[in-house]
Amino acid sequence: MARRTSSQSKVTISVDEYSSNPTQAFTHYNINQSRFQPPHVHMVEPIPYDAPKPAGHTRFVCVSDTHSRTDSIQMPYGDVLLHTGDFTELGLPSEVKKFNDWLGGLPYEYKVIIAGNHELTFDKDFMAELVKQDYYRFPSVSKLRPEDFDNVQSLLTNCMYLQDTEVMVKGFRIYGTPWTPWFNGWGFNLPRGQSLLDKWNQIPEDIDILMTHGPPLGFRDWVPKELQRVGCVELLNTVQRRVRPKLHVYGGIHEGYGLMTDGYTTFINSSTCTVSFQPTNPPIIFDLPNPGSS
Repeated sequence: MARRTSSQSKVTISVDEYSSNPTQAFTHYNINQSRFQPPHVHMVEPIPYDAPKPAGHTRFVCVSDTHSRTDSIQMPYGDVLLHTGDFTELGLPSEVKKFNDWLGGLPYEYKVIIAGNHELTFDKDFMAELVKQDYYRFPSVSKLRPEDFDNVQSLLTNCMYLQDTEVMVKGFRIYGTPWTPWFNGWGFNLPRGQSLLDKWNQIPEDIDILMTHGPPLGFRDWVPKELQRVGCVELLNTVQRRVRPKLHVYGGIHEGYGLMTDGYTTFINSSTCTVSFQPTNPPIIFDLPNPGSS
């Protein structure tokens, strides 16, 4: 839910009553508000790679969930690469180096990256807990010494890495955050509700592009095998009612690959890997008018 406080006319998002059950939330808002149907929401066809870039625009190339399977990906022309996490299997330093080498060979002027739930070594709290456990869910990660991964972000020398931070690129304000609703106890997992909302509340207003690892409710978040929606309700309310970016890019849900719009924000799930971890979903390109140009 959202309310506008009069003193600063800022929108405050509070925890949704259906926060813990996204499928129920989707059904409720669809029945009562038609919130996820036309005319409120539309599917978007991806831009063909050979479409000329309009004058005064920047072309963004969106990928996600490449999971160390970058060798066969055909990368299209563009200006800025946006990768929204799960670029490794487990966040091992060797995987991060391989990914960084791949980035170094790409021609984009800027490359902006966030972590996902598979980048275990990037989540310091997760690693601290993993070391304490008696059993090892991730043997190869558990065997790492702290000095192997303490500064793992520094291995990403060929990009800008965002973690609850923002960067200005070609006049666009881009904010990146890796957190996702709890799922099987991977990295950057938080309980639905207030814990995640606390992270979303850090996202500044007037952001042009929001990079998250997982989807908001209702926008490319359907998991057919489970017959469930898995997007975050608080993230949706934050995006639509408070932050209102032009572009919201993410991955996380491999089955959700594709584009949608609510008429203001374009939502792109650019998961490269399919549900069977085949890296066959092509990168998605999107053109935005340069800030300040009419």
